[in-house]
Amino acid sequence: MGKAERRRFTAEYKQKVLREADNWQRPGGIGALLRREGLYWSNLSNWRKQRESGELAGLSRKRGPEHREKNPLSDRVRELERENGRLKRRAERAEGIVELQKKVSEILGIELGESAEKD
Repeated sequence: MGKAERRRFTAEYKQKVLREADNWQRPGGIGALLRREGLYWSNLSNWRKQRESGELAGLSRKRGPEHREKNPLSDRVRELERENGRLKRRAERAEGIVELQKKVSEILGIELGESAEKD
């Protein structure tokens, strides 16, 4: 046998049961309603308290964080940041190669032209 799960009742269901319970005029009618729905008297009393305090109307809203609209520019920004990082790494690699060429030319005694010495 599996573990029993706790029943969860929607706000609409609670309001429907409370309306039916409020409409019963004959004795024993609420008891029949509770047996038919498989509920306890404490369910009704708790739900009535919730209805009086206004909590029952707020239960129809889904729980959890509110859904926020996705910014249409966020994908573009992410793409540009990725490209920017790639270009920075490439520029650093190119600068490293230029520095290496300068050192090699100094060691070998090769004089560099003006365009290479401007850096």
